[in-house]
Amino acid sequence: MIEIWVNPACSKCRTAVSALDEAGSEYVIRRYLEDVPTVEEIEDVLGRLGLQPWDIARRPDAKKLGVELPAKEAERRDDWVRLLAENPKLIQRPIITASDGTTAVARDPETLNDIITRG
Repeated sequence: MIEIWVNPACSKCRTAVSALDEAGSEYVIRRYLEDVPTVEEIEDVLGRLGLQPWDIARRPDAKKLGVELPAKEAERRDDWVRLLAENPKLIQRPIITASDGTTAVARDPETLNDIITRG
């Protein structure tokens, strides 16, 4: 089973959902702007991705939302995660987790295909 965090207004998310459908993949959609991930869930996804919170932040959206981003430092990591939980629009999308635990920000066709084949 695959879980995909989506914003239905996002073209990359719609492309990912269409690709999952075409592949016949079983998946669960999480509309993360409505069902906002907790700090713990964001930490879990970051651990699976092997990334820092600033690596999955949408910087242009921060400016649009009037959110000031903290410095990219280990000491500010908790601030970043909390900021993402409080402002889910800042999270890159789509984030897909495959049944084998593989997780990716599937914005490009290669990553999307890789995660679908693991599904």
